[in-house]
Amino acid sequence: MKTTFAYDHYYKYDELKDVLETLQKRYPELMQLDVNCVTLENRNQYVATLSNKRTGDPLKKPALYIDGNIHAGEVTASMCAMHTIDYLLTNYETDKGIKKLLDESTVYVIPRVTPDGAETYLSTPYTLRSVNREYIRKQGGIKEKDLDDDGVIRMMRIKTPYGAWKKDPEDPELMTLRDPSDNEGEFYDIYPEGLLEKYDGDENLKVKETEWGLDFNRNFPYGWSPEGRQEGAGNYPLSNIETKAIVDFVLAHPNIGGAAIGHTSGGMILCPPGTKPSDKAPAYDSRIIKAIAKMGEEELGYKAMNIFDTFLSSQEFYDSGALDDWMYETQGIPAYTMEYWDVSSKAGMPYDWDNKKSEDEEKQLKRFAAILKWTKENAPQYYSSFKEYDHPTFGKVEIGGFNYKFTHQNPPEDLLINELEANTRFNIRFLKALPKLVIEDVTKEKLSDDLYKISATIGNLDYLSTTLTQAAINIKAAKPVKVRIDGAEIVNGLKETKIDELSGYSKTVTGVYFYGNITTEENAKARKRLTWIVKANKGDKVAVEASHEKAGIATAVIEI
Repeated sequence: MKTTFAYDHYYKYDELKDVLETLQKRYPELMQLDVNCVTLENRNQYVATLSNKRTGDPLKKPALYIDGNIHAGEVTASMCAMHTIDYLLTNYETDKGIKKLLDESTVYVIPRVTPDGAETYLSTPYTLRSVNREYIRKQGGIKEKDLDDDGVIRMMRIKTPYGAWKKDPEDPELMTLRDPSDNEGEFYDIYPEGLLEKYDGDENLKVKETEWGLDFNRNFPYGWSPEGRQEGAGNYPLSNIETKAIVDFVLAHPNIGGAAIGHTSGGMILCPPGTKPSDKAPAYDSRIIKAIAKMGEEELGYKAMNIFDTFLSSQEFYDSGALDDWMYETQGIPAYTMEYWDVSSKAGMPYDWDNKKSEDEEKQLKRFAAILKWTKENAPQYYSSFKEYDHPTFGKVEIGGFNYKFTHQNPPEDLLINELEANTRFNIRFLKALPKLVIEDVTKEKLSDDLYKISATIGNLDYLSTTLTQAAINIKAAKPVKVRIDGAEIVNGLKETKIDELSGYSKTVTGVYFYGNITTEENAKARKRLTWIVKANKGDKVAVEASHEKAGIATAVIEI
């Protein structure tokens, strides 16, 4: 796929900023770059608006929302967002399909929700959830630190007769758990590479919990719960400037009709609802959400699954305060969490997500061994054999293993482009599914010298209904289509008519029978014919305009 910039590495903040500014300068009629908020470390959370300004106000066109990097280490998502921006702009003049999309639609992209957190992730050895901001001070333990100055925090093996691990006799780079009869030999505990920070307690070692514990995807208003119920949730909903800026943006842009929210990893497309079983969601919503997700399966090769039913480890203590739930449950927007990259599948040991809860530790260790083998063969630069190190507290230890950041959490740079291109293809297909108004025809019929009957068919040619979802109807977020006529004196009919819904072909009822043919049982209510009696003179121009905040504006003019 043709782009202006290279996507063979992960952009730090300055490069991301330069790429965005360069694209904005190169395509000023197609891209507007704004600062959505300024972080505590004085970095910008950017939002790019992609749409042809010459064909209308971007806010008046149906829009797709895309973001990335709501979690600091999930930098693949940020690069996916950047690639979509670049591809759409670079190919506008040469690709008729792309030109049509940006002429008639809008794409809003926040490529890096947490620029402070991502910069820490990309510039230091540390991993973190969302931001390098102290949240709740934790007790001591082994605190992560790059002891051997190789730029990576790896595993640290400490020899101890009390250890639960032993070296695999066939491969000393691998570890295996002791069985109940193992009471002779060398045994180990395994911790992250780091130093011991003293704490009040017994002599048993533990890993120190991170003090950078904020989780932006637990800070959104719908289903928000405090720390005792939901770790990382923050002091109150939208207590982080970065998350508040997203909600404010979505509320200020009511044309948003779909959302692709970028995360890593696991190779999944997580579908709403996320706070209740899927059979509690409206049947129509489940059907259209699955249909859009299927396009993601086709392009990305990922499994689409309901968040609550399949993905969660506990339905009692489900993840709450997530952005996708807020978008779907309070705005009626079909919103997907895109979990890019799946090293387990690359290594030949994919997760069986339908039976994840029953997976035992033995299988998990086999997967670990498979990933180690895959990394050595495909990304050896991200693996280091265990080497001795003189630890100030524990004496001789061994440090080695994966660079977790670019094997497990994100792909090695040379495999990054595959994720980006597949995701951009899905984003384009998602954008095409949004509702879009058309006026099929406007006709006139002369009734007398100055009386005319004006007729117009207002339609929605695309997949989603103007209401988007049944959830939007239930929470009264769905708005009617407004049709206005101007340019003549109205004798019969309304100057402004409201149509509750133009359903799109997602509501066409189809049938496939065991004996017999396929059939359309009932056509969707995707169009409506309106008529007016007007008084006008020859040469007058009568204009009909249909508008909807999710489906854009369509106009037609007829001359008397």
